Amino acid sequence: MIEEEIQVHMTDGTSEGILYCPERGRRWPGVIHLTDIGGIRPAHRDMARRLAAEGYTVLMPNVFYRTGRPPLFDFKPSMGGDERTTKRIAEMTGPLTPEAVEDDASKYVDFLAARDSTGEGAMGVVGYCATGSMAIRIAAARPDRIAAAASFHGGRLFTEAPTSPHLVLPGIKAALYFGHAIQDRSMPDEAIEKLTRALESWGGRYESEVYEGAYHSWTVPDSPVYNQSQAERAFQKLTDLFTRTLR
Repeated sequence: MIEEEIQVHMTDGTSEGILYCPERGRRWPGVIHLTDIGGIRPAHRDMARRLAAEGYTVLMPNVFYRTGRPPLFDFKPSMGGDERTTKRIAEMTGPLTPEAVEDDASKYVDFLAARDSTGEGAMGVVGYCATGSMAIRIAAARPDRIAAAASFHGGRLFTEAPTSPHLVLPGIKAALYFGHAIQDRSMPDEAIEKLTRALESWGGRYESEVYEGAYHSWTVPDSPVYNQSQAERAFQKLTDLFTRTLR
């Protein structure tokens, strides 16, 4: 496995990250791996590395570069809603407006496309938690290259706001996959149902399902609610999606 520390020059600064590929001397389909709100850390490094081992060149950028460099928390965050964690999350997600994400999307895609280890064909993107919606926006921003996008326990994918992620569906050509958590305050049952109806109206290729017994952030090994069996199922769904669309 080849691992390279990289920097992506963005409109608003520099996003540092890691590029993974199975070996030198070959070109592999490109995939963008977007971390959850915890940012780049050992758990997500392992996840991106495992995905690359399936035969992909994987870019894992610091999507929160406007706020800071990893580690993004100088304290142990509590996702139960304590004031300190809530304030820090707002600092990290506030700059990620739809316009900012769209601009970032092209920078990430173009950077990955320019690597010697990346093939010339279609790319994929996967997001977790807060970046599930980013994966969908990237698919809409770059339909010329993104052929598959996946979201696992993504939050606020359907809202009543004029900036709701589901509103970008008409611009997407990619196959989409949504793996939802149970009892997820950021994506309750009603929102999942509304997203499903929006996907049906969109008419593209998609799959959307709730993972039984899996709570928000179940896919990430360092999460307190990590569910190994369902995380393995999620990984299989992800690799199946990329095999169908990127090979």
